[in-house]
Amino acid sequence: MAKRISVAGPSITQREIDYVTDAVTNCWYGDANRYHDRFEQAFAAYHGVKHAIALPSCTSAIHLSLAAEGIGPGDQVIVPDVTWIASAAPIDYVGAEVVFVDVEPDTWCMSVESFRAAITPRTKGVIVVDLYGNMPRIDAIVEIAKEHGLLVIEDAAEAFGSIYRGQPAGSFGDTGVFSFHGSKTMTTGEGGMLITNRSDLYERACILRDHGRVPGDVSFFNREVAFKYKMTSMQAALGLAQLERAEELIGRKREIFAWYRDDLGHSPWIQLNPELEGGRNSYWMSTAVVAAELGMEKREIQDLLARRGIDTRPFFYPLSSLPAYEHRPQAMLARARNEVSYKLADRGLNLPSALNVTREDARAVSGALLEIVASVIPAAVD
Repeated sequence: MAKRISVAGPSITQREIDYVTDAVTNCWYGDANRYHDRFEQAFAAYHGVKHAIALPSCTSAIHLSLAAEGIGPGDQVIVPDVTWIASAAPIDYVGAEVVFVDVEPDTWCMSVESFRAAITPRTKGVIVVDLYGNMPRIDAIVEIAKEHGLLVIEDAAEAFGSIYRGQPAGSFGDTGVFSFHGSKTMTTGEGGMLITNRSDLYERACILRDHGRVPGDVSFFNREVAFKYKMTSMQAALGLAQLERAEELIGRKREIFAWYRDDLGHSPWIQLNPELEGGRNSYWMSTAVVAAELGMEKREIQDLLARRGIDTRPFFYPLSSLPAYEHRPQAMLARARNEVSYKLADRGLNLPSALNVTREDARAVSGALLEIVASVIPAAVD
């Protein structure tokens, strides 16, 4: 059977195996939190922030950020229309209303002007997403948010290792949130992290993530009904080992993208991931958007590549198009105004970006994609 080329997956070495083995062997009783403490401290230091909380997912980090700020029923929170549903679902968890705005064609991230235009007296927060590793013009978004007193959550789930103007992804907002899913650049299998410089948010989140218990308070004495959002010591150990290899993992992602750029960058029919001027894209997913003139949508291209043993993922569907949201008034508004989101989503797909992808794999993927494009170019030209 011919080898299939995987779209996503981690890099695991003896370091990770040794750390996890140590955790499962020794991190009990008085040593139960040893890897949690090391991982959180190291992650905060890597991003130049005061606080970090290791969590079971990025979704829980967004939920805690909203809940700790007191956002709830009657409030609105703005998100880009093109992202994974986990960026928006926690807005429902707290009872607030999600507002979908368009993205920019040259960043694939939240449009500054669309964000500004969507702010109302009910707006209490914005969740800014670093899509596929690229970053938006987040300095402008933060400035507008401050003018209106809005909470800024930077969803850096896909952008560990990205940088904009010398500052790490995840460090621009009131909170930054990360995913360590098995598909991500660094992984704990499942898991996430919340980082912040705001001690008030940090302290509130620490209570909310532990069933309403105040750290250091009387055991089993709950001050309120809250949540259970914790990471295991084995996950924390794996995360610490991965963090210690950060630049290696980020470098590998950038190398994989460079291979695709060398092979596909000359094609006028294919647009690859942007990299904002003054930034470093960590390229969690190498992504291709085909020209509208080809008349091909992502599912058709994915099927053709799958027949060649090449796994891909679809560019995120606009949230406002999903059955989960489609009948909501805000989704109906978004479908009428978010033109860029819909154009990108229809024609984009994530190419194999697993950390075990080789130069030969990338060349095979590129060759197959170019063959598919070439097969329809005469019709496009006509």
